[in-house]
Amino acid sequence: MPHLPLEEHLPGITGLLEYRKDSAKPIRELTQLLLRGPSTLTEGERELIATVVSSHNQCTFCTNAHTAAADLLLGENETSSAVKNNIDEATLSDKMKSLLIIASHVQESGRSVTAEDINAAKENGATDIEIHDTVLIAALFCLYNRYVDGLATVTPADPEFYSGLAQRLVNNGYNRLPGGYDQLKKSQ
Repeated sequence: MPHLPLEEHLPGITGLLEYRKDSAKPIRELTQLLLRGPSTLTEGERELIATVVSSHNQCTFCTNAHTAAADLLLGENETSSAVKNNIDEATLSDKMKSLLIIASHVQESGRSVTAEDINAAKENGATDIEIHDTVLIAALFCLYNRYVDGLATVTPADPEFYSGLAQRLVNNGYNRLPGGYDQLKKSQ
């Protein structure tokens, strides 16, 4: 049961963002920029960063949401499954593996990122902007994971919920839906 009175039809982060729309606005804008804005990393690759961090933080809601979004964007589900278990064994470029390792280290502590991690990413073709954005996405999802779990938001068990959420994330990004979320009351 959530620690705050949240709208029942809005589980996870959505309920929290609706609870405080004023603080949600800059968080949504930053997330939209980082995960859907212009980048040399694909949207699917950026969702993998969110997936790895959320999985390592054991945030079930965020892990399920971003795994579903990554799967939809990548057109398959093997990659997101693999990166949650062992980044080195995932079928990804060495650059992306290096970036996911950096994201994993950010999840542990910002101080866990080493010069060797950065050099490895650069040697594998990562740009300074890609490294910067990886660290910022990882840090942002640590915030999200702690926000969701710290206020005990509802975590749906039905995989279909996350499929629908992934569709919204792919189609609308991280912006608030123009008409709000009342239409979700009907599907709950």
